[in-house]
Amino acid sequence: MDPATTSQPTPLDLAALARPHLSPVLGRYFEVSWSHGEGHRLYDTGGRSYLDFANGIAVTSLGHRHPRVTAAIHAQVDRLIGPTAAIGYSEPVVRLAAAIAAEMPEPLDTVFFGNSGAEAIEGALKLARRVTGRPGIVAFQGAFHGRTFGAASVTSSNILYRRGYEPFLPGVHLLPFPAVYRDFGGDEDRAVETCLAAVRRLFETTIAPDAVAAFLIEPVQGEGGYVPAPAAFLRGLRRIADEHDILLVADEVQSGYGRTGRMWAFEHAGIVPDVVCLAKSIANGLPLSAIVSSRALQERWGKSAHGTTFGGNPVACAAGLAVLETIKEEGLVANAAAMGAELQAGLRTLMESDDRIGDVRGLGLMIGVEFVRDRRTREPDGALVDALLARCLDEGLLVLSCGRDHNVVRFIPPLDVTREEVAEALAIFERALRSLPTHPEAAGL
Repeated sequence: MDPATTSQPTPLDLAALARPHLSPVLGRYFEVSWSHGEGHRLYDTGGRSYLDFANGIAVTSLGHRHPRVTAAIHAQVDRLIGPTAAIGYSEPVVRLAAAIAAEMPEPLDTVFFGNSGAEAIEGALKLARRVTGRPGIVAFQGAFHGRTFGAASVTSSNILYRRGYEPFLPGVHLLPFPAVYRDFGGDEDRAVETCLAAVRRLFETTIAPDAVAAFLIEPVQGEGGYVPAPAAFLRGLRRIADEHDILLVADEVQSGYGRTGRMWAFEHAGIVPDVVCLAKSIANGLPLSAIVSSRALQERWGKSAHGTTFGGNPVACAAGLAVLETIKEEGLVANAAAMGAELQAGLRTLMESDDRIGDVRGLGLMIGVEFVRDRRTREPDGALVDALLARCLDEGLLVLSCGRDHNVVRFIPPLDVTREEVAEALAIFERALRSLPTHPEAAGL
Protein backbone atom coordinates (compact mmCIF):
# COMPACT_ATOMS: atom_id res chain seq x y z
CA MET A 1 0.00 0.00 0.00
CA ASP A 2 1.23 3.49 -0.84
CA PRO A 3 2.32 5.21 2.43
CA ALA A 4 1.36 8.57 0.99
CA THR A 5 -2.29 7.55 1.08
CA THR A 6 -2.18 5.70 4.40
CA SER A 7 -2.69 7.23 7.82
CA GLN A 8 -2.99 5.64 11.22
CA PRO A 9 -6.16 6.24 13.23
CA THR A 10 -4.14 6.66 16.41
CA PRO A 11 -0.96 8.79 16.15
CA LEU A 12 2.19 6.93 17.11
CA ASP A 13 4.31 8.76 19.68
CA LEU A 14 7.79 7.95 18.43
CA ALA A 15 9.38 10.38 20.89
CA ALA A 16 8.07 8.30 23.79
CA LEU A 17 9.27 5.08 22.16
CA ALA A 18 12.69 6.62 21.56
CA ARG A 19 13.20 7.92 25.07
CA PRO A 20 14.51 4.76 26.79
CA HIS A 21 17.11 3.78 24.18
CA LEU A 22 17.80 6.49 21.61
CA SER A 23 20.63 8.80 22.67
CA PRO A 24 19.57 12.22 23.96
CA VAL A 25 22.78 13.79 22.60
CA LEU A 26 21.32 14.69 19.22
CA GLY A 27 19.48 18.00 19.34
CA ARG A 28 16.16 18.25 17.54
CA TYR A 29 14.21 21.31 16.46
CA PHE A 30 10.87 19.57 17.04
CA GLU A 31 9.51 16.51 18.85
CA VAL A 32 7.22 15.50 16.00
CA SER A 33 6.68 11.84 15.12
CA TRP A 34 7.11 11.64 11.35
CA SER A 35 5.38 9.03 9.22
CA HIS A 36 6.26 9.77 5.59
CA GLY A 37 7.01 12.41 3.02
CA GLU A 38 5.39 13.15 -0.29
CA GLY A 39 6.55 15.87 -2.65
CA HIS A 40 7.22 19.02 -0.67
CA ARG A 41 5.32 17.91 2.42
CA LEU A 42 6.06 15.81 5.49
CA TYR A 43 3.29 13.91 7.31
CA ASP A 44 3.17 13.08 10.99
CA THR A 45 1.83 9.81 12.35
CA GLY A 46 -1.54 11.45 12.86
CA GLY A 47 -1.78 12.18 9.14
CA ARG A 48 -1.26 15.94 9.31
CA SER A 49 0.80 17.50 6.51
CA TYR A 50 3.47 20.20 6.80
CA LEU A 51 4.94 22.28 3.99
CA ASP A 52 8.62 21.39 4.26
CA PHE A 53 10.85 24.44 3.86
CA ALA A 54 13.53 22.81 6.04
CA ASN A 55 14.32 19.79 3.86
CA GLY A 56 16.37 17.95 6.47
CA ILE A 57 18.65 21.04 6.61
CA ALA A 58 19.01 21.43 2.83
CA VAL A 59 19.20 17.69 2.10
CA THR A 60 16.00 16.71 0.29
CA SER A 61 16.34 19.47 -2.29
CA LEU A 62 13.97 17.71 -4.70
CA GLY A 63 11.42 16.96 -2.01
CA HIS A 64 10.27 13.59 -0.69
CA ARG A 65 9.79 10.43 -2.77
CA HIS A 66 10.86 12.24 -5.92
CA PRO A 67 9.80 9.79 -8.65
CA ARG A 68 13.02 9.91 -10.66
CA VAL A 69 15.27 9.57 -7.64
CA THR A 70 13.13 6.86 -6.09
CA ALA A 71 13.12 4.86 -9.34
CA ALA A 72 16.90 5.12 -9.60
CA ILE A 73 17.30 3.88 -6.03
CA HIS A 74 14.98 0.91 -6.58
CA ALA A 75 16.71 -0.06 -9.82
CA GLN A 76 20.15 0.03 -8.22
CA VAL A 77 19.05 -1.88 -5.11
CA ASP A 78 18.05 -4.74 -7.39
CA ARG A 79 21.54 -4.77 -8.93
CA LEU A 80 24.11 -3.92 -6.26
CA ILE A 81 23.90 -2.39 -2.80
CA GLY A 82 27.24 -2.98 -1.13
CA PRO A 83 30.24 -0.68 -1.58
CA THR A 84 32.88 -1.80 -4.07
CA ALA A 85 35.35 1.09 -3.88
CA ALA A 86 38.15 -0.94 -2.30
CA ILE A 87 37.91 -3.80 -4.78
CA GLY A 88 37.13 -2.08 -8.07
CA TYR A 89 34.44 0.03 -9.71
CA SER A 90 30.67 0.19 -10.07
CA GLU A 91 28.86 2.04 -12.83
CA PRO A 92 26.86 4.63 -10.82
CA VAL A 93 29.99 5.75 -8.98
CA VAL A 94 32.01 6.26 -12.16
CA ARG A 95 29.16 7.99 -13.95
CA LEU A 96 28.38 10.33 -11.05
CA ALA A 97 32.01 11.40 -10.78
CA ALA A 98 31.96 12.34 -14.45
CA ALA A 99 28.61 14.14 -14.10
CA ILE A 100 29.81 16.23 -11.14
CA ALA A 101 33.04 17.08 -12.93
CA ALA A 102 31.02 18.24 -15.95
CA GLU A 103 29.22 20.77 -13.72
CA MET A 104 32.46 22.19 -12.34
CA PRO A 105 34.67 24.85 -13.93
CA GLU A 106 38.15 23.88 -15.05
CA PRO A 107 40.42 22.56 -13.67
CA LEU A 108 38.07 20.85 -11.14
CA ASP A 109 37.71 17.47 -12.78
CA THR A 110 38.40 14.76 -10.18
CA VAL A 111 36.10 13.48 -7.42
CA PHE A 112 36.65 11.54 -4.20
CA PHE A 113 33.41 10.25 -2.65
CA GLY A 114 32.68 10.06 1.07
CA ASN A 115 29.56 9.81 3.20
CA SER A 116 28.93 13.17 4.88
CA GLY A 117 29.82 16.83 4.81
CA ALA A 118 32.06 16.52 7.86
CA GLU A 119 33.89 13.64 6.20
CA ALA A 120 34.46 15.74 3.08
CA ILE A 121 35.93 18.53 5.21
CA GLU A 122 38.18 16.07 7.04
CA GLY A 123 39.46 14.78 3.71
CA ALA A 124 40.02 18.28 2.34
CA LEU A 125 42.06 19.23 5.41
CA LYS A 126 44.20 16.12 4.97
CA LEU A 127 44.64 16.80 1.27
CA ALA A 128 45.69 20.40 1.89
CA ARG A 129 48.32 19.54 4.47
CA ARG A 130 49.71 16.59 2.56
CA VAL A 131 50.06 18.21 -0.85
CA THR A 132 51.45 21.51 0.44
CA GLY A 133 53.62 20.15 3.25
CA ARG A 134 52.32 23.03 5.38
CA PRO A 135 50.55 22.82 8.76
CA GLY A 136 48.41 25.98 8.85
CA ILE A 137 44.67 26.09 8.17
CA VAL A 138 42.85 29.43 8.09
CA ALA A 139 39.10 29.30 8.68
CA PHE A 140 36.53 31.96 9.55
CA GLN A 141 34.52 32.83 12.63
CA GLY A 142 30.89 31.82 12.52
CA ALA A 143 31.55 28.89 10.19
CA PHE A 144 30.09 25.43 10.56
CA HIS A 145 32.08 22.66 8.88
CA GLY A 146 30.96 19.62 10.88
CA ARG A 147 31.20 17.86 14.22
CA THR A 148 34.00 15.34 13.72
CA PHE A 149 37.30 16.32 15.31
CA GLY A 150 39.04 18.02 12.42
CA ALA A 151 35.81 19.60 11.18
CA ALA A 152 34.96 20.83 14.66
CA SER A 153 38.44 22.37 14.88
CA VAL A 154 37.50 24.77 12.08
CA THR A 155 33.92 25.33 13.31
CA SER A 156 32.96 28.33 15.44
CA SER A 157 29.26 28.95 14.81
CA ASN A 158 28.32 27.82 18.32
CA ILE A 159 30.39 27.28 21.44
CA LEU A 160 28.43 24.08 22.08
CA TYR A 161 30.26 22.46 19.18
CA ARG A 162 33.61 23.20 20.84
CA ARG A 163 33.13 23.21 24.61
CA GLY A 164 34.73 20.27 26.36
CA TYR A 165 36.56 18.95 23.29
CA GLU A 166 39.74 21.01 23.47
CA PRO A 167 42.53 20.87 22.57
CA PHE A 168 41.53 20.81 18.92
CA LEU A 169 43.60 20.25 15.81
CA PRO A 170 46.75 22.38 16.06
CA GLY A 171 47.62 24.93 13.40
CA VAL A 172 44.07 26.24 12.92
CA HIS A 173 43.60 30.02 12.84
CA LEU A 174 40.10 31.55 12.98
CA LEU A 175 39.69 34.99 11.40
CA PRO A 176 36.74 37.42 11.18
CA PHE A 177 34.13 36.66 8.52
CA PRO A 178 32.62 39.69 6.73
CA ALA A 179 29.16 39.41 8.29
CA VAL A 180 27.98 42.68 6.80
CA TYR A 181 24.75 43.21 8.77
CA ARG A 182 25.69 41.79 12.15
CA ASP A 183 29.30 42.96 12.55
CA PHE A 184 29.73 45.91 10.19
CA GLY A 185 26.47 47.84 10.40
CA GLY A 186 25.59 47.07 6.80
CA ASP A 187 28.82 48.54 5.41
CA GLU A 188 29.99 45.92 2.91
CA ASP A 189 33.10 47.82 1.81
CA ARG A 190 34.30 48.13 5.39
CA ALA A 191 33.55 44.46 6.04
CA VAL A 192 35.63 43.37 3.05
CA GLU A 193 38.52 45.71 3.81
CA THR A 194 38.62 44.81 7.51
CA CYS A 195 38.49 41.06 7.00
CA LEU A 196 41.09 40.99 4.23
CA ALA A 197 43.32 43.14 6.43
CA ALA A 198 42.93 40.54 9.18
CA VAL A 199 44.34 37.89 6.82
CA ARG A 200 47.37 40.04 6.06
CA ARG A 201 47.85 40.85 9.75
CA LEU A 202 47.80 37.13 10.56
CA PHE A 203 50.70 36.67 8.16
CA GLU A 204 52.60 39.54 9.74
CA THR A 205 52.12 38.53 13.36
CA THR A 206 51.17 34.88 13.81
CA ILE A 207 51.98 32.51 10.95
CA ALA A 208 53.97 33.09 7.79
CA PRO A 209 51.99 32.60 4.57
CA ASP A 210 54.39 29.90 3.40
CA ALA A 211 53.29 27.85 6.43
CA VAL A 212 49.57 28.03 5.51
CA ALA A 213 48.14 25.08 3.60
CA ALA A 214 44.60 26.33 2.97
CA PHE A 215 41.90 28.91 3.41
CA LEU A 216 38.61 27.14 4.22
CA ILE A 217 35.41 29.12 3.72
CA GLU A 218 31.68 28.74 3.20
CA PRO A 219 30.69 31.05 0.32
CA VAL A 220 27.46 31.44 2.27
CA GLN A 221 27.70 30.67 5.96
CA GLY A 222 25.00 28.19 6.92
CA GLU A 223 24.66 27.51 10.64
CA GLY A 224 26.36 30.85 11.23
CA GLY A 225 23.27 32.72 10.06
CA TYR A 226 22.81 32.38 6.27
CA VAL A 227 25.37 35.08 5.65
CA PRO A 228 26.74 35.40 2.10
CA ALA A 229 30.41 36.29 1.86
CA PRO A 230 30.68 39.46 -0.25
CA ALA A 231 31.94 38.70 -3.74
CA ALA A 232 34.77 41.19 -3.27
CA PHE A 233 35.95 39.31 -0.19
CA LEU A 234 36.02 35.97 -1.99
CA ARG A 235 37.91 37.54 -4.89
CA GLY A 236 40.39 39.11 -2.47
CA LEU A 237 40.89 35.80 -0.70
CA ARG A 238 41.50 34.11 -4.05
CA ARG A 239 44.17 36.71 -4.89
CA ILE A 240 45.95 36.23 -1.56
CA ALA A 241 45.82 32.46 -1.97
CA ASP A 242 47.35 32.70 -5.43
CA GLU A 243 50.04 35.07 -4.22
CA HIS A 244 51.23 32.62 -1.56
CA ASP A 245 50.40 29.22 -3.16
CA ILE A 246 47.69 28.58 -0.57
CA LEU A 247 44.80 26.29 -1.46
CA LEU A 248 41.33 27.84 -1.41
CA VAL A 249 38.79 25.28 -0.16
CA ALA A 250 35.09 26.07 -0.63
CA ASP A 251 32.64 24.35 1.71
CA GLU A 252 29.58 24.03 -0.56
CA VAL A 253 27.96 21.37 1.60
CA GLN A 254 24.86 23.52 2.21
CA SER A 255 25.18 26.15 -0.52
CA GLY A 256 25.91 23.90 -3.51
CA TYR A 257 23.70 22.13 -6.05
CA GLY A 258 21.77 25.14 -7.27
CA ARG A 259 20.73 26.26 -3.80
CA THR A 260 21.86 29.88 -4.33
CA GLY A 261 20.52 30.31 -7.86
CA ARG A 262 23.86 29.24 -9.35
CA MET A 263 25.04 25.66 -9.47
CA TRP A 264 27.78 26.56 -6.99
CA ALA A 265 27.74 29.56 -4.66
CA PHE A 266 31.35 30.48 -5.49
CA GLU A 267 30.19 31.30 -9.02
CA HIS A 268 28.53 34.48 -7.72
CA ALA A 269 32.03 35.86 -7.06
CA GLY A 270 33.49 34.70 -10.37
CA ILE A 271 36.20 32.63 -8.68
CA VAL A 272 37.31 29.01 -8.90
CA PRO A 273 38.41 27.31 -5.66
CA ASP A 274 41.15 24.68 -5.61
CA VAL A 275 38.98 22.24 -3.66
CA VAL A 276 35.19 22.04 -3.31
CA CYS A 277 33.40 20.00 -0.63
CA LEU A 278 29.90 18.71 -1.44
CA ALA A 279 27.24 16.79 0.49
CA LYS A 280 23.64 17.30 1.70
CA SER A 281 21.69 17.73 -1.58
CA ILE A 282 24.00 15.46 -3.54
CA ALA A 283 21.78 12.34 -3.22
CA ASN A 284 18.49 13.84 -1.99
CA GLY A 285 18.61 12.12 1.39
CA LEU A 286 21.04 9.24 1.04
CA PRO A 287 24.47 9.56 2.69
CA LEU A 288 27.00 10.80 0.16
CA SER A 289 29.62 13.52 -0.10
CA ALA A 290 32.43 14.49 -2.42
CA ILE A 291 35.76 16.27 -2.53
CA VAL A 292 36.36 17.82 -5.94
CA SER A 293 39.68 19.21 -7.17
CA SER A 294 41.99 19.04 -10.16
CA ARG A 295 43.43 15.68 -11.19
CA ALA A 296 46.93 17.02 -10.54
CA LEU A 297 46.10 17.90 -6.95
CA GLN A 298 44.65 14.47 -6.15
CA GLU A 299 47.59 12.76 -7.81
CA ARG A 300 49.88 14.71 -5.50
CA TRP A 301 47.73 13.51 -2.59
CA GLY A 302 48.93 10.01 -3.46
CA LYS A 303 47.42 6.56 -3.83
CA SER A 304 46.10 5.19 -0.51
CA ALA A 305 46.77 8.50 1.26
CA HIS A 306 43.05 8.60 2.02
CA GLY A 307 40.28 6.04 1.88
CA THR A 308 36.70 5.07 2.65
CA THR A 309 34.60 1.96 3.21
CA PHE A 310 31.12 3.20 2.43
CA GLY A 311 31.91 6.38 0.49
CA GLY A 312 30.56 6.22 -3.04
CA ASN A 313 27.95 3.61 -2.23
CA PRO A 314 26.39 2.59 -5.57
CA VAL A 315 22.81 3.17 -4.39
CA ALA A 316 23.61 6.67 -3.18
CA CYS A 317 25.47 7.40 -6.41
CA ALA A 318 22.52 6.18 -8.49
CA ALA A 319 20.36 8.64 -6.57
CA GLY A 320 23.01 11.31 -7.14
CA LEU A 321 22.85 10.80 -10.89
CA ALA A 322 19.07 11.19 -10.84
CA VAL A 323 19.43 14.38 -8.79
CA LEU A 324 21.83 15.99 -11.27
CA GLU A 325 19.79 14.90 -14.28
CA THR A 326 16.64 16.35 -12.73
CA ILE A 327 18.30 19.65 -11.85
CA LYS A 328 19.56 20.05 -15.41
CA GLU A 329 16.54 18.82 -17.36
CA GLU A 330 13.98 20.73 -15.28
CA GLY A 331 15.96 23.97 -15.13
CA LEU A 332 15.98 23.98 -11.33
CA VAL A 333 18.95 26.30 -10.91
CA ALA A 334 16.97 28.98 -12.74
CA ASN A 335 13.89 28.09 -10.71
CA ALA A 336 15.87 28.53 -7.49
CA ALA A 337 16.92 31.99 -8.62
CA ALA A 338 13.40 33.02 -9.67
CA MET A 339 11.52 31.57 -6.70
CA GLY A 340 14.22 32.84 -4.34
CA ALA A 341 13.67 36.35 -5.67
CA GLU A 342 9.92 36.02 -5.08
CA LEU A 343 10.42 34.68 -1.57
CA GLN A 344 12.88 37.42 -0.68
CA ALA A 345 10.55 40.08 -2.09
CA GLY A 346 7.70 38.79 0.05
CA LEU A 347 9.88 38.70 3.17
CA ARG A 348 11.15 42.22 2.52
CA THR A 349 7.58 43.45 2.19
CA LEU A 350 6.86 41.88 5.56
CA MET A 351 9.99 43.52 6.96
CA GLU A 352 8.69 46.94 5.94
CA SER A 353 5.73 46.56 8.28
CA ASP A 354 7.38 44.67 11.13
CA ASP A 355 10.43 46.22 12.76
CA ARG A 356 11.24 43.00 14.57
CA ILE A 357 12.86 41.91 11.30
CA GLY A 358 16.32 43.44 11.14
CA ASP A 359 17.56 41.90 7.91
CA VAL A 360 16.50 39.70 5.01
CA ARG A 361 19.42 38.28 3.07
CA GLY A 362 20.58 35.39 0.97
CA LEU A 363 21.10 34.05 -2.50
CA GLY A 364 18.56 32.04 -4.43
CA LEU A 365 16.67 29.68 -2.12
CA MET A 366 19.10 30.08 0.79
CA ILE A 367 17.44 32.92 2.67
CA GLY A 368 17.90 34.15 6.23
CA VAL A 369 15.52 36.43 8.15
CA GLU A 370 17.23 37.97 11.16
CA PHE A 371 15.10 39.05 14.12
CA VAL A 372 16.11 41.79 16.53
CA ARG A 373 14.68 43.41 19.63
CA ASP A 374 15.67 46.84 18.34
CA ARG A 375 16.66 47.75 14.79
CA ARG A 376 18.88 50.55 16.03
CA THR A 377 20.98 48.40 18.39
CA ARG A 378 20.47 45.19 16.38
CA GLU A 379 20.15 43.25 19.64
CA PRO A 380 19.32 39.68 18.57
CA ASP A 381 15.97 38.16 19.55
CA GLY A 382 16.38 34.41 19.74
CA ALA A 383 13.34 33.99 21.99
CA LEU A 384 11.09 35.39 19.30
CA VAL A 385 12.52 33.00 16.74
CA ASP A 386 12.00 30.00 19.04
CA ALA A 387 8.36 30.98 19.47
CA LEU A 388 7.99 31.70 15.76
CA LEU A 389 9.28 28.28 14.70
CA ALA A 390 6.81 26.63 17.07
CA ARG A 391 3.93 28.75 15.79
CA CYS A 392 4.85 28.01 12.14
CA LEU A 393 4.87 24.31 13.01
CA ASP A 394 1.39 24.67 14.49
CA GLU A 395 0.30 26.36 11.25
CA GLY A 396 1.79 23.61 9.06
CA LEU A 397 5.11 25.14 7.92
CA LEU A 398 8.55 23.73 8.71
CA VAL A 399 11.33 26.30 8.93
CA LEU A 400 14.51 26.23 11.02
CA SER A 401 16.71 28.67 12.88
CA CYS A 402 20.41 29.41 12.63
CA GLY A 403 22.91 32.09 13.64
CA ARG A 404 25.17 32.36 16.64
CA ASP A 405 22.29 33.85 18.66
CA HIS A 406 19.67 31.53 17.12
CA ASN A 407 17.82 34.61 15.93
CA VAL A 408 17.74 33.89 12.18
CA VAL A 409 14.95 31.95 10.50
CA ARG A 410 16.28 30.12 7.47
CA PHE A 411 14.21 29.26 4.45
CA ILE A 412 15.47 26.23 2.51
CA PRO A 413 12.65 25.26 0.12
CA PRO A 414 13.09 22.49 -2.43
CA LEU A 415 14.75 23.59 -5.66
CA ASP A 416 11.55 22.77 -7.57
CA VAL A 417 9.33 24.78 -5.24
CA THR A 418 6.36 26.37 -6.95
CA ARG A 419 5.07 29.94 -6.89
CA GLU A 420 1.96 28.71 -5.08
CA GLU A 421 4.04 27.06 -2.35
CA VAL A 422 6.11 30.22 -1.89
CA ALA A 423 2.90 32.20 -1.46
CA GLU A 424 1.55 29.61 1.00
CA ALA A 425 4.74 29.72 3.08
CA LEU A 426 4.75 33.52 3.15
CA ALA A 427 1.14 33.64 4.27
CA ILE A 428 1.75 31.15 7.09
CA PHE A 429 4.93 32.91 8.17
CA GLU A 430 3.23 36.31 8.29
CA ARG A 431 0.24 34.94 10.16
CA ALA A 432 2.46 33.19 12.69
CA LEU A 433 4.59 36.30 13.23
CA ARG A 434 1.57 38.59 13.61
CA SER A 435 0.14 36.27 16.26
CA LEU A 436 3.16 36.63 18.54
CA PRO A 437 3.69 39.43 21.06
CA THR A 438 6.75 41.66 20.66
CA HIS A 439 8.57 39.84 23.46
CA PRO A 440 7.18 36.28 23.57
CA GLU A 441 9.43 35.25 26.47
CA ALA A 442 7.66 37.81 28.66
CA ALA A 443 4.33 36.24 27.73
CA GLY A 444 5.58 32.77 28.62
CA LEU A 445 5.72 31.52 25.04
